[in-house]
Amino acid sequence: MAVIAIIGAGNIGSQVARLAVKAGHQVVLANSRGGEGLEPLVDELGANARPAVTVADATERADVVVVAMPIHSYVALPADAFGGKIVIDTGNYYPGWNGNIAELDNESTTTAEILQRLLPGASVVKALNHVVAAELTSTGSPAGSEDRRALAMAGDDTDAKRVVQSLLDSFGFDVVDVGPLSEGWRFQRDLPAYAVRLDAAEMRDALAGAVRYRDLPRN
Repeated sequence: MAVIAIIGAGNIGSQVARLAVKAGHQVVLANSRGGEGLEPLVDELGANARPAVTVADATERADVVVVAMPIHSYVALPADAFGGKIVIDTGNYYPGWNGNIAELDNESTTTAEILQRLLPGASVVKALNHVVAAELTSTGSPAGSEDRRALAMAGDDTDAKRVVQSLLDSFGFDVVDVGPLSEGWRFQRDLPAYAVRLDAAEMRDALAGAVRYRDLPRN
């Protein structure tokens, strides 16, 4: 059993919390309002979930921290609270919502690399960003199941990725390791691996076929 801190309790955060509790893990939830509004979800999740007043309170004893908040809010995270932690970045870049971020517009970096830069003491792994939130709790299956759904991940820390892979397996998904954080663009929005149900072989093909907008041929 692991302790999973979830920062943000929107569509993705709440679904990850449900998955974690169902898999037998403990969950600590934090939001931008000091825990206000978390009561209904905590009541639904039961004894293995609790709210936290601050991000630092949520992360203190966590084995894994899931950042499930808009990427433009990453700068508000207290870096000291993430020292030595494994952090899953679930974010996607939507300029109309997040505002334009030049280094994402020109594809010189990724959201997870930005988060890693902001949390230098953490080990960031990109995952859980390329699946429709509602499908997180409806498309998992036991290990070894035929056509088991696969999720992608990327990260620079091999040990951190091993922990995340084990966690995602407990959630009901196979995992395809794309490589370092810099390869996390391969399963960002509008690319072949995004928001589609694929098994591990299909996921590898989709990831291999991804092309950055900047690399598309120009007429």
